[in-house]
Amino acid sequence: MELTRAGRLVAVVGLVMVAGGGLAACGSDTGADKGAEEAFVGADKVCGGLFGASLAKKVEAVTADSEFFYRSDEGLKAVADALTDGYESGRSWATGAALCELNPKGGGAGDGAAVKFSMYAPQDVKDLRTDPGTVSYTMGERSEARATGASLYLECVSPRLEGSETEPLRVYGSFTVGESDAPDTPETRDANLEILHAGAISVVKELECEKDAGLPATPDLTPK
Repeated sequence: MELTRAGRLVAVVGLVMVAGGGLAACGSDTGADKGAEEAFVGADKVCGGLFGASLAKKVEAVTADSEFFYRSDEGLKAVADALTDGYESGRSWATGAALCELNPKGGGAGDGAAVKFSMYAPQDVKDLRTDPGTVSYTMGERSEARATGASLYLECVSPRLEGSETEPLRVYGSFTVGESDAPDTPETRDANLEILHAGAISVVKELECEKDAGLPATPDLTPK
């Protein structure tokens, strides 16, 4: 009789352990699903919170996406380091880095958008060739916007860059959109330039550019 009771006790304990293991496994799946969902966030939370609430809505509008893969690295240090190294190299131009990459949930290659910065050569700002539908603006040394993005040229004098008082760092910023259904309208073009301006302001402040490299606190959207 005692052996029978012992056998039943072992069986019950075994069932509890199996059930507990099953519950733990289910809990792990739920946690994994939750983590996967949290890997995607709205435009107001990507790239170190680069975009404020109202601008985040414009990011979502021009990219036609509302959820993007979350990256904890905002890219600001990488951009500042690349521009500093490029300037100190003595070359007339240099590759840069991405400040913000917007990879949409469920997107494929070419579906995302990005804000990038590099060092441009002196002749680049004088090259007036543009893509169809491009509109020029008065902000910076040169600024342009189109349905699929925007570009901005700046000159930075900074105490961090020896010799920049006589030879400023030439900063080129771009915002490019991959696949998007955003219409080719003044509102879309303005939004693209506003998005780029937000990135540019963060870069020139990080570089300690005098007078923010001529950038206004709010974007100047005056067409030429």
